[in-house]
Amino acid sequence: MITKNYLRLLLLSVFVVSCGGGGGSSNNDVEPAPAPPVSEPAETCVSYSTNTERCSLTHKGLDRYYLIYTPTTITNNDAAPVLFALHGYGSSAETHKAYTMHEPFANTNKAIVVYAQGYKLETALTSSSSHWNVGAWTIGSTVDDIDFINTIIDLIDDKAVINKNRIYSSGMSNGGFMSYNLACNLSSRIAAIVSVTGSFSTEMLADCNPEHPTPVMQIHGALDPTVPFDGNSALGMVPIETTLEFWSDYNLCNPVPDLQIIDFFDLGISVDHQTYKDCQNDVRVELFKSSGMAHTWPIESLYGIEATREIWSFINQYDLSGRVN
Repeated sequence: MITKNYLRLLLLSVFVVSCGGGGGSSNNDVEPAPAPPVSEPAETCVSYSTNTERCSLTHKGLDRYYLIYTPTTITNNDAAPVLFALHGYGSSAETHKAYTMHEPFANTNKAIVVYAQGYKLETALTSSSSHWNVGAWTIGSTVDDIDFINTIIDLIDDKAVINKNRIYSSGMSNGGFMSYNLACNLSSRIAAIVSVTGSFSTEMLADCNPEHPTPVMQIHGALDPTVPFDGNSALGMVPIETTLEFWSDYNLCNPVPDLQIIDFFDLGISVDHQTYKDCQNDVRVELFKSSGMAHTWPIESLYGIEATREIWSFINQYDLSGRVN
């Protein structure tokens, strides 16, 4: 027979256990407190070369970095323009810095240059030591490069006086694709872009949604086998003319471009310079197409175009509101 005293003891023991008495084992039924969110560490910058730092950070769980060149010509009273210079597929910030040679132009223009580093790519389709996530052949990438660039802008704004109306992007090949991606998806911060041997991806063409008339310059080779001038539908690369027509339409330009053909008889080549004018906010859409150029960063002595010089000449005309010079 169960006595009243036995029932009392049974109920008391249940009460003690449910309230957490009786040592460490009594906590088995208690929900643990949620762990506090792990904040990503701030960036760490070290000297890389003259006036250049290498800044490392963790962005969305990935170890990322960029090189930043700050000319000594910038004074405390200068709000510096910022140019992003983005490398090609499988390349690096260091390599891009070495061959583009933006520094003399940055010195003259009192501008900061950011050589951002893409992340490695491992998908079912392809793999690479570095890439920018632009769709097309990089489809399957989960890297948020738009927010990476946005984060770099915030970090630079915290430590330097920058002109936030004059932030630009340029890039070679995959970096050119990424510059278009920024013009589409970070439009509120990007004033103008220049693509060298890049283009739109099919995803960008379908989803591009800029917030302001955007000056665009494209530099390309007629003989480019990697990013063909006429596109490559199998790899999701849009024809150059289609890309420029998108920006001409979006900017409400005169749909018939001016065309200047420059002959370089000593090189055996010609350069077509095509300009869409009469655009909203007086922006322009321009193309330099060299007949003798393949997939490379052009210099005038070989291809009739000095890409780095043309980049600075172009971006200096614009800020977020349109033409300023």
